[in-house]
Amino acid sequence: MAHLIPSPARDRPVRGITLKLLSVVAFVGMASFIKAAGEVPAGEIVFFRSFFAIPPVLAMMIWRKELGVALSTNRPLGHLLRGTVGVTSMTIGFFALTRLPLPEAITLGYAQPLIVVVLSALVLRETVRIYRWTAVIVGLIGVIIISLPRFTLFSGASEMSSQETLGVIAALTAAAIGACALLLTRNLVTTERTPTIVLWFCLTCSAWGLMTIPFGWVMPTPSQATFLILAGIFGGLGQILVTESYRHAEASTVAPFEYSSMILGVLVGYFAFGDVPTIHMLVGGSIVVGAGIFIIWREHRLGVAQAAARKITPTQS
Repeated sequence: MAHLIPSPARDRPVRGITLKLLSVVAFVGMASFIKAAGEVPAGEIVFFRSFFAIPPVLAMMIWRKELGVALSTNRPLGHLLRGTVGVTSMTIGFFALTRLPLPEAITLGYAQPLIVVVLSALVLRETVRIYRWTAVIVGLIGVIIISLPRFTLFSGASEMSSQETLGVIAALTAAAIGACALLLTRNLVTTERTPTIVLWFCLTCSAWGLMTIPFGWVMPTPSQATFLILAGIFGGLGQILVTESYRHAEASTVAPFEYSSMILGVLVGYFAFGDVPTIHMLVGGSIVVGAGIFIIWREHRLGVAQAAARKITPTQS
């Protein structure tokens, strides 16, 4: 799923946290509708998810009077590259969602921020110290705990178990590719407006989704079409809500509440789809969540320290 890039934070933490929690509800709702639609081809899901996210995003842009500049850019190739990488992650992630219990699909997505730390060190040459490396290693151990029971692909297991194994591989692959998309977004946000990034992304994903028609779209039933349209609308609403949450509070304040989706995913999975969380998912998920929250806290501390250093330096020179 694609997130809008936040504007500078303001000192309204309660409102920011409330909007963040509402965005979690919207994104879990989106995932739930996709799962309820059944085994629809992933490219078809991408189209519905992206195209029907555009109306609520356009409504936000009209309300903020940003529609006139939404498509204006000097970096179309950058947007197309970010969109292509993002839609690849989205497609693989939707494949995973149709093959795994909802709580596991959501929780395995938490591997993404861990991978971002690794890529930031290896690709962007950012300094990552022992604390964050330790958190990444611990978090990946949690991912292994969640995944291990599903790795039955080569053990003569049933077709269902094999599909779940493919789902785990797809979920982790989607997280890795999604981390690459986040790095590309970091680069775009230095010169591009939020509405420009979001609208280009939605249009790019919609176009890529349409291009998968020759690879086996199916005619959705009325209920499937309804679920897919709702998935797109909820995805668009989630983008709006998460954007607004970062307008009212610092990222370090609202970001940890992303992990409330694990609790909501367990509840929705159990009551809507009969998915009973396994002990591996609960233990491994708790480890991944703890590692993710530690990384957020550590980045916040480093940000505070760097800001303090910038204030002190001019007076010492």
